[in-house]
Amino acid sequence: MKLSDLHTGERGVIVKVAGHGGFRKRIVEMGFVKGKTVKVILNAPLRDPIEYEIMGYKISLRREEAKLVEVISETEAVNDARLRHGENLKALESGSDESEEVRMQLSRRMESMAADKRRVINVALVGNPNCGKTSLFNMASGGHEHVGNYSGVTVDAKEGFMDMTVKVRRNEKGEMEIFHDNLGKCADNCASCGIGSTCSQKDAEGFEDKTYHFRLVDLPGTYSLSAYSPEELYVRRHLIDDTPDIVINVVDSSNLERNLYLTTQLIDMHQRMVIALNMYDELQHSGDKLDYKQLGSLLGVPMVPTISRTGKGVRDLFEKVIAVYENMGDTALERHIHVNHGKELEHSIDRIKYVFQKNQDLRSKYSTRYLAIKFLEGDSEAQHLVETLPQHDELVAVRFEETKRIKDTLHDTPDNAITDAKYGFIQGALKETFQPHVGRPGKTVTEKIDAVVTNRYLGFPLFFAVLFLIFYITFQVGAYPMDWIDWLVSQVSAFVKYAMPDGVLKDMIVDGAISGVGAVIVFLPNIMILYLFISILEDSGYMARAAFIMDKLMHRMGLHGKSFIPMVMGFGCNVPAIMATRTIENPKSRLITMLITPFMSCSARIPIYVVLVGAFFPLYGAWVMLGLYALGILAAILMARVFSRFLMKGEDLPFVMELPPYRMPTAKSVLIHTWEKGRQYLQKMGGIILAFSLIIWALSYFPHSTETDNVVPTQSTEIVENGRAAASPQHEVTVAETQTSPSYLQRIGQFVAPVMQPMHFDWKMSVGILSGVGAKELVVSTLAVMYAGEDVDADSASTDTHLSQVLRQNMTPASALAYLVFILFYFPCVATITAIKNESGGWKWATFTAVYTTIFAYIASLLTYLIASQF
Repeated sequence: MKLSDLHTGERGVIVKVAGHGGFRKRIVEMGFVKGKTVKVILNAPLRDPIEYEIMGYKISLRREEAKLVEVISETEAVNDARLRHGENLKALESGSDESEEVRMQLSRRMESMAADKRRVINVALVGNPNCGKTSLFNMASGGHEHVGNYSGVTVDAKEGFMDMTVKVRRNEKGEMEIFHDNLGKCADNCASCGIGSTCSQKDAEGFEDKTYHFRLVDLPGTYSLSAYSPEELYVRRHLIDDTPDIVINVVDSSNLERNLYLTTQLIDMHQRMVIALNMYDELQHSGDKLDYKQLGSLLGVPMVPTISRTGKGVRDLFEKVIAVYENMGDTALERHIHVNHGKELEHSIDRIKYVFQKNQDLRSKYSTRYLAIKFLEGDSEAQHLVETLPQHDELVAVRFEETKRIKDTLHDTPDNAITDAKYGFIQGALKETFQPHVGRPGKTVTEKIDAVVTNRYLGFPLFFAVLFLIFYITFQVGAYPMDWIDWLVSQVSAFVKYAMPDGVLKDMIVDGAISGVGAVIVFLPNIMILYLFISILEDSGYMARAAFIMDKLMHRMGLHGKSFIPMVMGFGCNVPAIMATRTIENPKSRLITMLITPFMSCSARIPIYVVLVGAFFPLYGAWVMLGLYALGILAAILMARVFSRFLMKGEDLPFVMELPPYRMPTAKSVLIHTWEKGRQYLQKMGGIILAFSLIIWALSYFPHSTETDNVVPTQSTEIVENGRAAASPQHEVTVAETQTSPSYLQRIGQFVAPVMQPMHFDWKMSVGILSGVGAKELVVSTLAVMYAGEDVDADSASTDTHLSQVLRQNMTPASALAYLVFILFYFPCVATITAIKNESGGWKWATFTAVYTTIFAYIASLLTYLIASQF
């Protein structure tokens, strides 16, 4: 509960004070300290401000300020007492004289509840892209969020939780200190790696165990907190609106100068912060030396070395978080240090800051120094905020004067001057604390690999060779486990046919559930193999190189090199690919990328590709698959050119993208990512695929003709030589004809079929296309349900699935190829359309995408059929 929610006369015990450092310092100095009891005296006539009594004197706070103070109220304590102990607190409620003892008990309960709740710490992880932030999040929370060796993997906030018990005791000065509970166990480790070097072997007497609960939020990677790209704004708004208790600034230890630029902006925001010097082993292996304690002292922020990949230093990091949160030990003495931007800039910042301070409502939510810096830089979000303030005219006038003065004295714009000053501050701090290794310069492993993979002659052939290899292994190697799963599905189907009595329930389970789900689940190995390779490409750092070599081609098409990363991510799933467009700074390129990403063949299309390619082009499977993926890329580039030239106008931004060093993908990370995607695929089987399969079966079964029952023989199944139970061919055809001909599904299919007739798609294939609007896997499950009762030729390949054999009998190679092209291009799934709506800010572009992709698919499919029919 917030302090502002207390009623007149009600008491509460303070849990914590939120807000930025300046506001928090001011209100704590007024007596609003954690653990203290506060009482509401009265509300002003307009309910603002509110008068409180604390520590024997009265203080007035605005309601907005009171919202930043978290308390445990008497009402919460009473409810907790009833819930946990069933205690009778009627005396307190009646307000009788006998309630004093109960009131004392209630006070103690409030204090106890406040102490427990105070040990819940909200932590935000902030850092540059590719600094190991998500790896640290996964290591701490036990989460399985995807990590990758390129920027933009995390595109929204991920939440996780962690509990940690620490030992605390009071030192000689009476201050609380944290000690390791693994005393003496890592002394050798400290000497060898420098991590965990705060370990001590002091006497354990007087220790007290305290358990802290961490709510961790992994924010998108960002290079700064400017209003330049969506992820930068997302991070900034989270820090301002959600106000974490502690910010963990994750820094790449091997690239300190660039990473610490974001740190200086967090310092401007007056955030309580701990710096995680991540990948500390890389700094040590390079031979560089860093006095991180001295650097932390210069910045006013404690630093802890970590290796998130192995977990080293993670416990030390969170112990330091607790120490900062509780103002324990040396952290209580650390002062907030302003980044000095130089005499001229500081004069301008102070003038603008003075005007901001006239607005009391701002001071509780924002650091006025931070606002002054951003407004002086010309930040768009800061300007929008200023437009709402009474001091708008004065602020604009002061900024105009100071901008002119800075240009005259520093011969530069304020934003450039501020950036230069921050880097100057960083360089000065590193000069005193960082000692680079002096040795014979030589090419690094990354430079040697880049000389090959980004070579002007070898880059593109290698890229397409990698894609071909992925599709070849996905199609050829994946065929073996696919056959095993298909055999298992057929055995389950045969058993159910043999064991269950004839009737609607049996038909629903065999022809609906097993046929529908079984037809899709057989492709699980192909999906997992594809994601395995995508994971390796992402974790190794090759994905960023692919964007690098494609930038010129992308630029000619009106796109940005960064657009290629969401496009490649679309090979896995279009939804996160659409979300990944947030990393593209240029609004024009970002929107065009959203519109063309659905042309990337997502993994949900693989089942129908494998079915038709296996049925009609088994000898050229890898080439056909590569051709489909390449066709999607070419179509995307073509439409990007069209959109860029005729639909959207805008200036291009320079190509600025980090090329991270190559890193060996860890087996754990790759396998976890692959399994997570496989698990999501399996969840679809038990959810939307099963439900839709049953709906398709019902639509194809009803209205059920009574004539069907008359043609069913007494013994409906027979055991064949290989142990399978199968209905007799004659019976299967009769049932299919008598059940399907009058069905609701056939009526729907025959209504749509004339539109698809030019490509020679029958009504069943047309229904399959309609079902794919929900999810592309539904195309296969729908066809499997509708063709479940059809017999196959005796000479059909035994390694083919039943669906492949049936389709080969009902389609020509030309219509099969046209069907593949239609599936490649037409309406993205509902989830993708929703993602486009969310990222573009409305239904306009989402609706446009749904319409234009379907029209494009129809034209491309028709042309494919006409051309293929000539051969």
